[in-house]
Amino acid sequence: SDSGSDSEDSSLSDSELQEAFARGALKPGLNVVLEERPKRRNDTEGLKQCLAEFRQPLSWVERLDVTLGPVADPVSQSTSTSDAVDPENDFQREMSFYRQAQAAVLEALPRLRKLQVPTRRPDDYFAEMAKSDQQMQKIRQKLKSKQEAMERSEKAKQLRAMRKYGKKVQVEILQKRQKEKKNMLNAVKKYQKGLSDKLDFLDEDQTASQGNKKGNASQRTKKGPNAKRRYKNQKFGFGGKKKGSKWNTKESFNDVSSFQSKVAHNKGPGKGGRGGKGGKKALNKRPGKRARQKMKNRAR
Repeated sequence: SDSGSDSEDSSLSDSELQEAFARGALKPGLNVVLEERPKRRNDTEGLKQCLAEFRQPLSWVERLDVTLGPVADPVSQSTSTSDAVDPENDFQREMSFYRQAQAAVLEALPRLRKLQVPTRRPDDYFAEMAKSDQQMQKIRQKLKSKQEAMERSEKAKQLRAMRKYGKKVQVEILQKRQKEKKNMLNAVKKYQKGLSDKLDFLDEDQTASQGNKKGNASQRTKKGPNAKRRYKNQKFGFGGKKKGSKWNTKESFNDVSSFQSKVAHNKGPGKGGRGGKGGKKALNKRPGKRARQKMKNRAR
């Protein structure tokens, strides 16, 4: 019977809607049925009854409830009421919450100390963390990898800067050399054309080359002979001076102590002369070619 009455109500409502649509009373859009708002009433007795039902007779240490207004503003030296706070202003709203919590702390701390309730965390207090050790290890690895990546990028940036600076120095040196070469060529052309009679560019080149030679000689003296040369010097000796060893000096020129006149003039024994073998050899000496030809011509 209930289902039949619901279907009748729905059919009546549909028929009424059709009639209203036929009359043109319905307009396009959402049709909302407005019900009458309930009247407000302050049921004080009912609220007190509900409060008595869930209220428990516990001491304040178990409840720790503090109901206070906000503490006085140090700037204006006045308590700001809820009406004075603009709810759309975030700063005022948060400051009102902060001052109200501050007032509750100033009220509750002396009462807790009076009841000898500790309010500070001890040094050996151990609290279990919300995240596990595995999660914290992952976070550490992530932070470490990020730090290493930042260090690598910073090192690469420094290397790029050093390469750029090295290239810059190299380009400057090449430009300096090209400029010096160009200046020298211009000076040579001017000298060849007779426009200038200065040879300063040659002096600069000579001084530069001498400086290079001196530097190389100092490097050679500092370096010294190699191991093979030292071994040969130790085995065979240095050999003494070769070049210019037979040159006369002033002392050797004036020294005639080792002079022998007989040996020098072939007067000694065996050196030729009238009474020696050398004289006979001189007598038996073969005539020259021209003399031999004259002798042949005479024989004919």
